[in-house]
Amino acid sequence: MKKAELLDIFSQNKTFETVCSEFTSSEQKLIHINGLVGSSKSFFAANLFKSNSKTTFFILNDKETAAYHFNELQEFIGRDNVLLFPESYRRPYEIEKTDNSNVLLRSEVLNRLIEDESLVIVTYPQALYEKVASKKQLHQNTLAIKTGDKLDLEFVNETLFEYQFKRVDFVNDPGEFSVRGGIIDVFSFSHDEPYRIEFFDNEVESIRTFDIESQLSIETKTSASIMPNMAGSLITEVRQNTLDFIPKDSQIIIDNPEFVRLEVNDLFKKSEAIYANLTKDIKYSKPQELFSKGDEIISKIEQFNCIDFSSGNVFKVPEGHQFKFNYEPQPAFNKKFELLIENLKSFSERGYTILICCINQQQSQRFHDIFEDMEFSEYKTIVLGLHEGFIDHDNKIICYTDHQIFERYHKFKINNKFDKKQAITLKELTQLEKGDYVTHIDHGIGRFGGLQKIDVDGNTQEAIKLVYGDDDILYLSIHALHKISKFNGKDGQQPKIYKLGSKAWKNLKQKTKSRVKKIAFDLIKLYAKRKLKKGYQYGPDSYLQHELEASFLYEDTPDQSTATEDVKKDMESEQP
Repeated sequence: MKKAELLDIFSQNKTFETVCSEFTSSEQKLIHINGLVGSSKSFFAANLFKSNSKTTFFILNDKETAAYHFNELQEFIGRDNVLLFPESYRRPYEIEKTDNSNVLLRSEVLNRLIEDESLVIVTYPQALYEKVASKKQLHQNTLAIKTGDKLDLEFVNETLFEYQFKRVDFVNDPGEFSVRGGIIDVFSFSHDEPYRIEFFDNEVESIRTFDIESQLSIETKTSASIMPNMAGSLITEVRQNTLDFIPKDSQIIIDNPEFVRLEVNDLFKKSEAIYANLTKDIKYSKPQELFSKGDEIISKIEQFNCIDFSSGNVFKVPEGHQFKFNYEPQPAFNKKFELLIENLKSFSERGYTILICCINQQQSQRFHDIFEDMEFSEYKTIVLGLHEGFIDHDNKIICYTDHQIFERYHKFKINNKFDKKQAITLKELTQLEKGDYVTHIDHGIGRFGGLQKIDVDGNTQEAIKLVYGDDDILYLSIHALHKISKFNGKDGQQPKIYKLGSKAWKNLKQKTKSRVKKIAFDLIKLYAKRKLKKGYQYGPDSYLQHELEASFLYEDTPDQSTATEDVKKDMESEQP
Protein backbone atom coordinates (compact mmCIF):
# COMPACT_ATOMS: atom_id res chain seq x y z
CA MET A 1 0.00 0.00 0.00
CA LYS A 2 1.17 3.56 -0.77
CA LYS A 3 0.98 6.64 1.48
CA ALA A 4 -1.59 8.32 -0.79
CA GLU A 5 -3.88 5.26 -0.63
CA LEU A 6 -3.65 5.23 3.17
CA LEU A 7 -4.60 8.93 3.32
CA ASP A 8 -7.53 8.34 0.97
CA ILE A 9 -8.93 5.63 3.28
CA PHE A 10 -8.85 8.10 6.19
CA SER A 11 -10.56 10.83 4.11
CA GLN A 12 -13.50 8.49 3.42
CA ASN A 13 -14.36 8.40 7.13
CA LYS A 14 -17.92 9.74 7.60
CA THR A 15 -16.96 11.85 10.62
CA PHE A 16 -14.08 13.43 8.71
CA GLU A 17 -16.34 14.20 5.73
CA THR A 18 -18.78 15.98 8.07
CA VAL A 19 -15.97 18.10 9.59
CA CYS A 20 -14.76 19.09 6.10
CA SER A 21 -18.27 20.11 5.01
CA GLU A 22 -18.53 22.31 8.14
CA PHE A 23 -15.36 24.15 7.10
CA THR A 24 -16.51 24.80 3.52
CA SER A 25 -19.12 27.34 4.66
CA SER A 26 -18.15 31.00 5.02
CA GLU A 27 -19.29 31.02 8.66
CA GLN A 28 -16.48 30.83 11.22
CA LYS A 29 -16.51 27.52 13.14
CA LEU A 30 -15.21 26.13 16.44
CA ILE A 31 -15.19 22.32 16.41
CA HIS A 32 -14.35 19.85 19.16
CA ILE A 33 -12.90 16.44 18.18
CA ASN A 34 -12.22 13.48 20.46
CA GLY A 35 -10.77 10.03 19.89
CA LEU A 36 -7.71 10.72 17.69
CA VAL A 37 -4.45 9.36 19.11
CA GLY A 38 -0.75 9.57 18.17
CA SER A 39 0.00 9.81 14.47
CA SER A 40 -3.67 9.70 13.48
CA LYS A 41 -3.71 13.46 14.22
CA SER A 42 -1.25 13.94 11.34
CA PHE A 43 -3.57 11.94 9.06
CA PHE A 44 -6.40 14.28 10.02
CA ALA A 45 -4.36 17.49 9.49
CA ALA A 46 -2.97 16.29 6.12
CA ASN A 47 -6.41 15.36 4.78
CA LEU A 48 -7.98 18.61 6.01
CA PHE A 49 -5.31 20.64 4.17
CA LYS A 50 -5.69 18.55 1.02
CA SER A 51 -9.48 18.95 1.09
CA ASN A 52 -9.48 22.78 1.00
CA SER A 53 -5.82 23.96 0.50
CA LYS A 54 -6.22 26.58 3.23
CA THR A 55 -3.25 27.59 5.37
CA THR A 56 -3.32 25.29 8.41
CA PHE A 57 -1.72 26.14 11.76
CA PHE A 58 -1.12 22.98 13.82
CA ILE A 59 -0.33 23.81 17.49
CA LEU A 60 1.11 20.94 19.57
CA ASN A 61 2.07 20.87 23.26
CA ASP A 62 5.87 20.83 22.95
CA LYS A 63 8.75 20.92 20.49
CA GLU A 64 9.31 17.16 20.37
CA THR A 65 5.67 16.32 19.58
CA ALA A 66 5.57 19.16 17.03
CA ALA A 67 8.72 17.85 15.32
CA TYR A 68 7.29 14.32 15.00
CA HIS A 69 4.05 15.59 13.44
CA PHE A 70 6.10 17.93 11.22
CA ASN A 71 8.04 14.94 9.81
CA GLU A 72 4.83 12.95 9.24
CA LEU A 73 3.07 15.82 7.47
CA GLN A 74 6.11 16.25 5.22
CA GLU A 75 5.73 12.59 4.23
CA PHE A 76 2.03 13.08 3.39
CA ILE A 77 1.99 16.55 1.82
CA GLY A 78 5.57 17.16 0.68
CA ARG A 79 8.51 19.07 2.14
CA ASP A 80 7.78 22.33 0.32
CA ASN A 81 4.30 22.77 1.78
CA VAL A 82 5.03 21.93 5.44
CA LEU A 83 7.10 24.24 7.67
CA LEU A 84 8.09 24.15 11.33
CA PHE A 85 7.79 27.40 13.30
CA PRO A 86 10.17 26.95 16.27
CA GLU A 87 11.22 29.16 19.17
CA SER A 88 14.39 31.12 18.56
CA TYR A 89 16.07 29.15 21.41
CA ARG A 90 16.72 32.09 23.65
CA ARG A 91 15.80 32.92 27.18
CA PRO A 92 14.19 36.35 27.60
CA TYR A 93 16.67 39.24 27.15
CA GLU A 94 19.60 36.91 26.28
CA ILE A 95 20.04 37.66 22.59
CA GLU A 96 23.37 35.78 22.47
CA LYS A 97 21.48 32.53 23.16
CA THR A 98 19.74 32.76 19.77
CA ASP A 99 20.14 29.76 17.45
CA ASN A 100 20.50 31.14 13.90
CA SER A 101 19.17 27.97 12.26
CA ASN A 102 15.92 28.35 14.24
CA VAL A 103 15.66 32.06 13.47
CA LEU A 104 16.03 31.06 9.80
CA LEU A 105 13.08 28.64 10.10
CA ARG A 106 10.94 31.32 11.76
CA SER A 107 11.84 33.91 9.10
CA GLU A 108 11.12 31.46 6.29
CA VAL A 109 7.59 30.91 7.64
CA LEU A 110 6.90 34.67 7.87
CA ASN A 111 8.36 35.31 4.43
CA ARG A 112 6.22 32.63 2.77
CA LEU A 113 3.09 33.79 4.61
CA ILE A 114 3.65 37.26 3.14
CA GLU A 115 3.75 35.65 -0.32
CA ASP A 116 0.25 34.21 0.39
CA GLU A 117 1.28 30.59 -0.05
CA SER A 118 -0.98 27.80 1.24
CA LEU A 119 1.05 26.04 3.92
CA VAL A 120 0.82 23.69 6.86
CA ILE A 121 2.71 25.30 9.76
CA VAL A 122 3.53 23.19 12.82
CA THR A 123 4.35 24.98 16.06
CA TYR A 124 4.15 24.85 19.89
CA PRO A 125 3.66 27.28 22.86
CA GLN A 126 7.28 28.46 23.27
CA ALA A 127 7.35 29.56 19.62
CA LEU A 128 4.02 31.43 19.79
CA TYR A 129 5.13 33.14 23.01
CA GLU A 130 7.77 35.17 21.12
CA LYS A 131 6.31 38.05 19.12
CA VAL A 132 7.52 38.75 15.58
CA ALA A 133 8.23 41.83 13.45
CA SER A 134 5.25 43.31 11.62
CA LYS A 135 4.70 42.85 7.88
CA LYS A 136 5.63 46.51 7.37
CA GLN A 137 8.98 45.98 9.15
CA LEU A 138 9.68 42.83 7.14
CA HIS A 139 9.17 44.76 3.89
CA GLN A 140 11.38 47.63 5.08
CA ASN A 141 14.20 45.31 6.18
CA THR A 142 14.29 43.00 3.17
CA LEU A 143 16.72 43.55 0.30
CA ALA A 144 15.25 42.18 -2.94
CA ILE A 145 17.78 41.52 -5.71
CA LYS A 146 16.98 40.35 -9.25
CA THR A 147 19.21 39.35 -12.15
CA GLY A 148 19.76 42.38 -14.40
CA ASP A 149 19.41 44.88 -11.51
CA LYS A 150 21.86 47.79 -11.52
CA LEU A 151 23.41 47.71 -8.05
CA ASP A 152 26.61 49.07 -6.58
CA LEU A 153 28.48 46.20 -4.91
CA GLU A 154 29.58 48.59 -2.17
CA PHE A 155 25.92 49.48 -1.50
CA VAL A 156 25.04 45.78 -1.00
CA ASN A 157 28.05 45.42 1.31
CA GLU A 158 26.98 48.41 3.46
CA THR A 159 23.32 47.26 3.53
CA LEU A 160 24.35 43.85 4.85
CA PHE A 161 26.33 45.51 7.64
CA GLU A 162 23.25 47.61 8.46
CA TYR A 163 21.24 44.38 8.62
CA GLN A 164 23.81 43.20 11.21
CA PHE A 165 25.20 40.44 8.96
CA LYS A 166 28.69 39.26 9.87
CA ARG A 167 31.41 39.36 7.20
CA VAL A 168 33.43 36.12 7.12
CA ASP A 169 35.82 34.32 4.79
CA PHE A 170 33.42 31.45 4.05
CA VAL A 171 29.67 31.52 4.65
CA ASN A 172 28.53 28.79 7.02
CA ASP A 173 25.55 30.01 9.06
CA PRO A 174 22.54 32.29 8.54
CA GLY A 175 23.47 35.95 9.07
CA GLU A 176 26.91 35.67 7.40
CA PHE A 177 28.26 37.01 4.10
CA SER A 178 31.56 37.09 2.23
CA VAL A 179 32.87 39.18 -0.66
CA ARG A 180 35.39 37.88 -3.20
CA GLY A 181 35.98 40.21 -6.15
CA GLY A 182 32.64 40.60 -7.93
CA ILE A 183 30.94 37.77 -6.04
CA ILE A 184 28.91 38.06 -2.82
CA ASP A 185 27.96 34.94 -0.87
CA VAL A 186 25.16 35.67 1.61
CA PHE A 187 23.13 33.43 3.91
CA SER A 188 19.74 35.13 4.25
CA PHE A 189 17.37 34.38 7.12
CA SER A 190 14.57 33.86 4.59
CA HIS A 191 16.05 30.88 2.72
CA ASP A 192 17.57 27.60 3.92
CA GLU A 193 20.43 27.74 1.40
CA PRO A 194 22.91 30.60 0.92
CA TYR A 195 22.91 32.74 -2.25
CA ARG A 196 25.89 33.38 -4.52
CA ILE A 197 25.35 36.71 -6.32
CA GLU A 198 27.73 37.44 -9.21
CA PHE A 199 28.22 40.98 -10.51
CA PHE A 200 29.50 42.19 -13.89
CA ASP A 201 30.53 45.77 -13.18
CA ASN A 202 27.36 47.16 -11.47
CA GLU A 203 24.92 44.66 -12.93
CA VAL A 204 23.68 41.49 -11.20
CA GLU A 205 24.73 38.84 -13.71
CA SER A 206 23.59 35.67 -11.92
CA ILE A 207 22.05 34.42 -8.66
CA ARG A 208 22.53 30.84 -7.50
CA THR A 209 22.04 28.86 -4.32
CA PHE A 210 24.99 26.71 -3.26
CA ASP A 211 25.95 23.91 -0.87
CA ILE A 212 27.84 25.03 2.24
CA GLU A 213 30.15 22.01 2.40
CA SER A 214 30.98 21.38 -1.27
CA GLN A 215 30.55 25.04 -2.38
CA LEU A 216 28.90 23.70 -5.56
CA SER A 217 25.89 25.46 -7.09
CA ILE A 218 22.47 23.90 -6.47
CA GLU A 219 19.94 25.98 -8.37
CA THR A 220 19.90 29.08 -10.56
CA LYS A 221 17.52 31.79 -9.33
CA THR A 222 16.09 34.92 -10.94
CA SER A 223 15.81 36.75 -7.60
CA ALA A 224 17.06 36.67 -4.01
CA SER A 225 15.28 37.94 -0.89
CA ILE A 226 17.82 38.91 1.77
CA MET A 227 16.25 39.20 5.22
CA PRO A 228 18.12 39.97 8.47
CA ASN A 229 17.59 38.39 11.89
CA MET A 230 14.04 39.56 12.65
CA ALA A 231 14.38 38.36 16.26
CA GLY A 232 17.33 40.66 16.96
CA SER A 233 17.80 44.27 18.05
CA LEU A 234 17.33 45.55 14.47
CA ILE A 235 13.56 45.67 15.03
CA THR A 236 12.70 48.79 17.01
CA GLU A 237 8.96 49.18 16.33
CA VAL A 238 6.10 47.32 18.02
CA ARG A 239 6.09 43.60 17.35
CA GLN A 240 2.95 41.56 16.77
CA ASN A 241 1.61 38.12 17.51
CA THR A 242 2.47 35.40 14.99
CA LEU A 243 -1.22 34.68 14.43
CA ASP A 244 -1.65 38.23 13.04
CA PHE A 245 0.44 37.06 10.06
CA ILE A 246 -1.73 34.21 8.86
CA PRO A 247 -4.60 34.76 6.36
CA LYS A 248 -8.07 35.31 7.82
CA ASP A 249 -9.45 32.18 6.12
CA SER A 250 -6.77 29.97 7.73
CA GLN A 251 -7.69 27.01 9.91
CA ILE A 252 -6.12 26.21 13.28
CA ILE A 253 -5.79 22.75 14.81
CA ILE A 254 -4.80 22.83 18.49
CA ASP A 255 -3.97 19.78 20.59
CA ASN A 256 -4.69 21.28 24.02
CA PRO A 257 -5.72 24.98 24.33
CA GLU A 258 -5.63 24.98 28.14
CA PHE A 259 -2.06 23.65 28.20
CA VAL A 260 -0.99 26.29 25.63
CA ARG A 261 -2.63 29.09 27.64
CA LEU A 262 -1.00 28.03 30.95
CA GLU A 263 2.42 27.36 29.36
CA VAL A 264 2.60 30.77 27.65
CA ASN A 265 1.33 32.60 30.76
CA ASP A 266 4.05 30.85 32.79
CA LEU A 267 6.73 31.89 30.26
CA PHE A 268 5.45 35.48 30.36
CA LYS A 269 5.65 35.59 34.17
CA LYS A 270 9.28 34.37 33.98
CA SER A 271 10.12 37.11 31.47
CA GLU A 272 8.59 39.73 33.82
CA ALA A 273 10.73 38.43 36.70
CA ILE A 274 13.90 38.59 34.56
CA TYR A 275 13.00 42.11 33.34
CA ALA A 276 12.57 43.34 36.92
CA ASN A 277 16.16 42.26 37.75
CA LEU A 278 17.82 43.76 34.65
CA THR A 279 20.35 46.55 35.01
CA LYS A 280 18.77 49.99 34.61
CA ASP A 281 21.80 51.33 32.70
CA ILE A 282 20.58 49.72 29.46
CA LYS A 283 17.13 50.36 28.04
CA TYR A 284 15.34 47.04 27.42
CA SER A 285 11.97 46.52 25.74
CA LYS A 286 9.19 45.61 28.16
CA PRO A 287 7.96 41.98 28.24
CA GLN A 288 4.60 42.91 26.66
CA GLU A 289 6.48 44.39 23.67
CA LEU A 290 8.48 41.21 23.02
CA PHE A 291 6.25 38.40 24.24
CA SER A 292 2.60 37.32 24.14
CA LYS A 293 0.38 36.25 27.01
CA GLY A 294 -1.48 32.94 26.92
CA ASP A 295 -4.92 34.57 27.07
CA GLU A 296 -3.98 36.84 24.15
CA ILE A 297 -3.06 33.81 22.00
CA ILE A 298 -6.29 31.97 22.87
CA SER A 299 -8.42 35.01 21.99
CA LYS A 300 -6.68 35.28 18.60
CA ILE A 301 -7.19 31.55 17.88
CA GLU A 302 -10.94 32.01 18.45
CA GLN A 303 -11.03 34.40 15.47
CA PHE A 304 -10.27 31.54 13.04
CA ASN A 305 -11.86 28.26 12.00
CA CYS A 306 -10.55 26.09 14.82
CA ILE A 307 -10.44 22.40 15.70
CA ASP A 308 -9.77 21.50 19.33
CA PHE A 309 -8.45 17.96 20.01
CA SER A 310 -8.70 18.26 23.80
CA SER A 311 -11.55 17.47 26.18
CA GLY A 312 -11.27 20.86 27.93
CA ASN A 313 -13.69 23.77 27.91
CA VAL A 314 -11.44 26.69 26.90
CA PHE A 315 -13.48 27.29 23.74
CA LYS A 316 -17.25 27.59 23.88
CA VAL A 317 -18.07 25.05 21.18
CA PRO A 318 -21.70 25.29 19.93
CA GLU A 319 -24.06 22.33 20.30
CA GLY A 320 -23.68 19.82 17.46
CA HIS A 321 -20.04 20.79 16.78
CA GLN A 322 -18.57 17.90 18.78
CA PHE A 323 -17.30 14.88 16.85
CA LYS A 324 -15.74 11.58 17.92
CA PHE A 325 -13.37 9.19 16.16
CA ASN A 326 -12.90 5.62 17.33
CA TYR A 327 -9.10 5.18 17.61
CA GLU A 328 -6.89 3.29 20.02
CA PRO A 329 -3.10 3.60 20.63
CA GLN A 330 -0.71 0.82 19.60
CA PRO A 331 -0.29 -1.60 22.53
CA ALA A 332 3.14 -2.51 23.95
CA PHE A 333 4.48 -6.00 23.19
CA ASN A 334 7.84 -5.79 25.04
CA LYS A 335 9.63 -7.30 22.01
CA LYS A 336 7.62 -10.53 22.40
CA PHE A 337 6.65 -11.53 18.88
CA GLU A 338 4.34 -14.31 20.12
CA LEU A 339 2.15 -11.60 21.72
CA LEU A 340 2.36 -9.49 18.55
CA ILE A 341 1.30 -12.39 16.28
CA GLU A 342 -1.53 -13.30 18.64
CA ASN A 343 -2.75 -9.69 18.60
CA LEU A 344 -2.54 -9.39 14.80
CA LYS A 345 -4.32 -12.73 14.23
CA SER A 346 -7.25 -11.66 16.41
CA PHE A 347 -7.71 -8.47 14.37
CA SER A 348 -7.19 -10.31 11.06
CA GLU A 349 -10.03 -12.70 11.95
CA ARG A 350 -12.30 -9.65 12.49
CA GLY A 351 -11.53 -8.31 9.00
CA TYR A 352 -8.98 -5.61 9.90
CA THR A 353 -6.29 -4.56 7.39
CA ILE A 354 -2.89 -4.84 9.09
CA LEU A 355 -0.10 -2.39 8.18
CA ILE A 356 3.41 -2.36 9.66
CA CYS A 357 4.97 1.09 9.13
CA CYS A 358 8.75 0.76 8.70
CA ILE A 359 11.37 3.49 8.69
CA ASN A 360 13.14 1.96 5.65
CA GLN A 361 13.10 -0.99 3.24
CA GLN A 362 15.63 -2.98 5.29
CA GLN A 363 13.29 -2.94 8.30
CA SER A 364 10.45 -4.05 6.03
CA GLN A 365 12.54 -7.04 4.87
CA ARG A 366 13.30 -7.97 8.50
CA PHE A 367 9.58 -8.19 9.24
CA HIS A 368 9.03 -10.38 6.18
CA ASP A 369 11.76 -12.76 7.41
CA ILE A 370 10.41 -12.85 11.00
CA PHE A 371 6.77 -13.35 10.01
CA GLU A 372 7.74 -16.00 7.44
CA ASP A 373 9.43 -18.02 10.19
CA MET A 374 6.34 -17.60 12.38
CA GLU A 375 4.03 -18.56 9.48
CA PHE A 376 2.00 -15.33 9.50
CA SER A 377 1.18 -13.59 6.21
CA GLU A 378 -1.98 -11.52 6.83
CA TYR A 379 -0.21 -8.17 6.83
CA LYS A 380 1.41 -5.52 4.61
CA THR A 381 4.44 -3.32 5.19
CA ILE A 382 4.75 0.32 4.16
CA VAL A 383 7.83 2.56 4.30
CA LEU A 384 6.41 5.39 6.40
CA GLY A 385 8.04 7.05 9.42
CA LEU A 386 5.16 7.35 11.91
CA HIS A 387 6.10 8.14 15.51
CA GLU A 388 3.08 6.47 17.18
CA GLY A 389 1.02 3.59 15.84
CA PHE A 390 -2.74 3.27 16.25
CA ILE A 391 -5.80 1.09 15.68
CA ASP A 392 -8.50 2.69 13.51
CA HIS A 393 -11.78 0.97 14.46
CA ASP A 394 -13.80 3.21 12.10
CA ASN A 395 -11.96 2.06 8.96
CA LYS A 396 -10.83 -1.30 10.40
CA ILE A 397 -7.13 -0.57 9.87
CA ILE A 398 -4.17 -1.27 12.13
CA CYS A 399 -1.05 0.91 11.74
CA TYR A 400 1.76 -0.38 13.95
CA THR A 401 5.27 1.12 13.87
CA ASP A 402 8.47 -0.92 13.73
CA HIS A 403 10.31 1.18 16.35
CA GLN A 404 7.53 0.68 18.93
CA ILE A 405 7.50 -3.08 18.30
CA PHE A 406 11.32 -3.27 18.67
CA GLU A 407 11.30 -0.56 21.39
CA ARG A 408 13.86 1.51 19.51
CA TYR A 409 14.37 5.27 19.80
CA HIS A 410 12.66 7.18 16.97
CA LYS A 411 14.53 10.37 16.09
CA PHE A 412 12.88 13.36 14.48
CA LYS A 413 14.53 15.64 11.91
CA ILE A 414 13.92 19.37 11.94
CA ASN A 415 16.16 20.77 9.24
CA ASN A 416 18.03 18.47 6.85
CA LYS A 417 20.31 21.28 5.69
CA PHE A 418 21.84 21.45 9.18
CA ASP A 419 21.49 17.75 10.03
CA LYS A 420 24.03 16.82 7.36
CA LYS A 421 26.71 18.75 9.25
CA GLN A 422 26.19 16.43 12.23
CA ALA A 423 29.58 15.52 13.61
CA ILE A 424 28.69 12.47 15.71
CA THR A 425 26.10 9.77 15.08
CA LEU A 426 23.90 7.95 17.59
CA LYS A 427 25.94 4.79 16.91
CA GLU A 428 29.21 6.59 17.74
CA LEU A 429 27.57 8.10 20.81
CA THR A 430 26.64 4.67 22.22
CA GLN A 431 30.28 3.58 21.78
CA LEU A 432 31.59 6.44 23.94
CA GLU A 433 32.65 5.54 27.46
CA LYS A 434 32.45 7.76 30.52
CA GLY A 435 35.58 9.92 30.69
CA ASP A 436 36.11 10.05 26.90
CA TYR A 437 36.90 13.52 25.61
CA VAL A 438 34.25 15.25 23.49
CA THR A 439 34.47 18.59 21.68
CA HIS A 440 31.47 20.96 21.78
CA ILE A 441 31.58 23.63 19.06
CA ASP A 442 30.48 26.40 21.46
CA HIS A 443 32.00 25.34 24.79
CA GLY A 444 35.14 23.40 23.88
CA ILE A 445 36.54 20.09 25.16
CA GLY A 446 34.77 18.29 27.99
CA ARG A 447 34.53 14.76 29.39
CA PHE A 448 31.63 12.51 28.39
CA GLY A 449 29.49 11.75 31.44
CA GLY A 450 27.02 9.34 29.87
CA LEU A 451 23.40 9.57 28.75
CA GLN A 452 20.94 10.75 31.38
CA LYS A 453 17.20 11.37 31.54
CA ILE A 454 16.43 14.84 32.84
CA ASP A 455 13.21 16.71 33.57
CA VAL A 456 12.58 19.73 31.28
CA ASP A 457 9.40 21.67 32.13
CA GLY A 458 7.71 18.48 33.32
CA ASN A 459 8.82 16.38 30.32
CA THR A 460 11.44 13.63 30.60
CA GLN A 461 14.11 14.05 27.92
CA GLU A 462 17.29 12.14 27.14
CA ALA A 463 20.41 14.29 27.36
CA ILE A 464 24.19 13.96 27.06
CA LYS A 465 26.13 14.92 30.17
CA LEU A 466 29.40 16.79 29.56
CA VAL A 467 31.78 17.66 32.43
CA TYR A 468 34.06 20.72 32.20
CA GLY A 469 36.67 22.39 34.42
CA ASP A 470 35.84 22.80 38.15
CA ASP A 471 33.18 20.08 37.61
CA ASP A 472 30.95 22.42 35.59
CA ILE A 473 28.20 20.32 33.95
CA LEU A 474 26.45 20.86 30.62
CA TYR A 475 23.39 18.82 29.58
CA LEU A 476 23.00 18.60 25.80
CA SER A 477 19.79 17.45 24.11
CA ILE A 478 20.06 14.21 22.11
CA HIS A 479 18.73 16.24 19.15
CA ALA A 480 21.75 18.60 19.23
CA LEU A 481 24.33 15.95 18.25
CA HIS A 482 25.57 18.19 15.40
CA LYS A 483 27.23 20.41 18.04
CA ILE A 484 29.61 17.73 19.36
CA SER A 485 32.29 15.39 18.00
CA LYS A 486 34.70 12.92 19.53
CA PHE A 487 38.00 14.62 20.44
CA ASN A 488 40.91 13.76 18.16
CA GLY A 489 44.40 14.66 19.39
CA LYS A 490 47.94 13.33 19.66
CA ASP A 491 48.09 9.78 20.98
CA GLY A 492 48.11 9.66 24.77
CA GLN A 493 48.09 13.44 25.18
CA GLN A 494 45.35 14.75 27.46
CA PRO A 495 43.68 17.97 26.31
CA LYS A 496 43.25 21.03 28.49
CA ILE A 497 39.72 21.35 29.93
CA TYR A 498 38.44 24.82 30.79
CA LYS A 499 35.57 26.14 32.89
CA LEU A 500 32.27 26.74 31.15
CA GLY A 501 31.95 30.35 29.98
CA SER A 502 35.72 31.10 29.89
CA LYS A 503 37.18 32.90 26.85
CA ALA A 504 39.94 30.31 26.35
CA TRP A 505 37.97 28.18 23.83
CA LYS A 506 36.91 31.24 21.81
CA ASN A 507 40.54 32.46 21.65
CA LEU A 508 41.73 28.98 20.61
CA LYS A 509 39.18 28.82 17.77
CA GLN A 510 40.26 32.29 16.57
CA LYS A 511 43.94 31.29 16.63
CA THR A 512 43.18 28.07 14.71
CA LYS A 513 41.25 30.01 12.05
CA SER A 514 44.28 32.28 11.55
CA ARG A 515 46.58 29.26 11.11
CA VAL A 516 44.22 27.63 8.62
CA LYS A 517 44.17 30.86 6.60
CA LYS A 518 47.99 30.89 6.53
CA ILE A 519 48.12 27.25 5.33
CA ALA A 520 45.53 28.03 2.63
CA PHE A 521 47.60 31.04 1.52
CA ASP A 522 50.79 28.92 1.34
CA LEU A 523 49.00 26.25 -0.73
CA ILE A 524 47.69 28.86 -3.17
CA LYS A 525 51.27 30.18 -3.59
CA LEU A 526 52.53 26.63 -4.18
CA TYR A 527 49.89 25.91 -6.87
CA ALA A 528 50.66 29.27 -8.53
CA LYS A 529 54.38 28.33 -8.75
CA ARG A 530 53.49 24.97 -10.29
CA LYS A 531 51.43 26.71 -12.95
CA LEU A 532 54.46 28.80 -13.98
CA LYS A 533 56.96 25.90 -14.15
CA LYS A 534 57.33 23.40 -17.00
CA GLY A 535 57.86 19.68 -16.43
CA TYR A 536 58.90 16.76 -18.64
CA GLN A 537 56.23 16.23 -21.29
CA TYR A 538 55.71 12.66 -22.56
CA GLY A 539 54.59 12.02 -26.11
CA PRO A 540 51.21 10.53 -27.04
CA ASP A 541 50.68 6.75 -27.31
CA SER A 542 52.49 5.00 -30.18
CA TYR A 543 51.59 1.71 -31.92
CA LEU A 544 53.77 -0.15 -29.38
CA GLN A 545 51.52 1.05 -26.54
CA HIS A 546 48.39 0.07 -28.49
CA GLU A 547 49.80 -3.42 -29.20
CA LEU A 548 50.67 -3.88 -25.52
CA GLU A 549 47.19 -2.87 -24.39
CA ALA A 550 45.55 -5.10 -27.02
CA SER A 551 47.47 -8.10 -25.67
CA PHE A 552 45.91 -7.82 -22.18
CA LEU A 553 43.79 -10.84 -21.28
CA TYR A 554 40.92 -8.91 -19.68
CA GLU A 555 39.03 -5.75 -20.67
CA ASP A 556 39.37 -2.73 -18.35
CA THR A 557 36.37 -1.75 -16.26
CA PRO A 558 34.96 1.75 -16.97
CA ASP A 559 36.65 3.10 -13.80
CA GLN A 560 40.02 1.61 -14.80
CA SER A 561 39.74 3.11 -18.30
CA THR A 562 38.97 6.55 -16.83
CA ALA A 563 41.93 6.32 -14.41
CA THR A 564 44.30 5.31 -17.23
CA GLU A 565 43.14 8.20 -19.43
CA ASP A 566 43.59 10.70 -16.58
CA VAL A 567 47.16 9.50 -15.87
CA LYS A 568 48.07 9.73 -19.59
CA LYS A 569 46.71 13.28 -19.81
CA ASP A 570 48.86 14.31 -16.81
CA MET A 571 51.98 12.71 -18.35
CA GLU A 572 51.38 14.38 -21.73
CA SER A 573 50.92 17.81 -20.11
CA GLU A 574 53.87 20.22 -19.85
CA GLN A 575 52.81 21.25 -16.34
CA PRO A 576 54.05 19.18 -13.38
